[in-house]
Amino acid sequence: MTGGPVRVLLVDDQPLVRSGLRVIMADHPDLEVVGEASNGAEAVQLAGDIGPDVVVMDIRMPGMDGIEATRLITTGPATTRVLVLTTFDEDHYVYGALRAGASGFVVKDMALDDILAAIRVIAAGDALIAPGVTRRLIAEFAGRPEAAPKRPPRPVEGITEREREVLTLVGRGLSNTEIAEDLFITVATAKSHVSRLLTKLGARDRVQLVITAYEMGLVTLPG
Repeated sequence: MTGGPVRVLLVDDQPLVRSGLRVIMADHPDLEVVGEASNGAEAVQLAGDIGPDVVVMDIRMPGMDGIEATRLITTGPATTRVLVLTTFDEDHYVYGALRAGASGFVVKDMALDDILAAIRVIAAGDALIAPGVTRRLIAEFAGRPEAAPKRPPRPVEGITEREREVLTLVGRGLSNTEIAEDLFITVATAKSHVSRLLTKLGARDRVQLVITAYEMGLVTLPG
C-alpha cells in the first residue's frame, strides 16, 4: 500500500449489494470504490484495466462465476487481492475460491464494520477467514472428492517442532493473539513463526496455511 485509500472493486450480480457497500464505503475515506461488476468476466476485465487493491467477490454469478474470476485475477504478477463475500450456508464453492487464490472469506450477514475491516486486512497483505468458519471450511473440504490430494500428503519437512505447533493452530483458525496465548509466547513471536511458515511452505498467505495444515494431516475435524 502507498498510504492512499484502499481501491476496491465490487463484484456481485445483485445491484443492491453493490450499492449498499458503495454507500457505506463512501463514509470511510480510507476506502474507495473504483469499479463495479455484475459477473466474473466483467470483474476480470475491470481488474486488469484499473488494478484495484482488493476485489470483493461474490461466487454465484451468471456466466463466469467468482471462482474462475478469482483464479484469473490472482494469476500472474498482479498485486490485486480477492476477498470472497458470500452466504456460506448456501454456497458450496468457498473452498474452490480460496484454492483459486482468494485471500479471505467473509459472509454477507456479518456486521458491515467487520466486512470493511476485512477489506483493510486483505489490502494490508494479510489473510482472513470469517470467525467460526474455518472448521466448516475444513469440513466442506473433507467432504469433496476434488479435495483429496492428487499425490500422497507431503511430509512436514524443514520446519521446527514449534512451527509445526503454530501451523496446527493456524489450521484451526486461531489468530496470532490466540496462538500466543495457547503457546505462552508473545504475539510478535507468533507472528514471526507464521511469517517463517509462509516462506518455508511457499504459501501465499494465511488461508493457504490453513489448507496446507489440513493436507498435511495436522488438522482433524472434531468428532
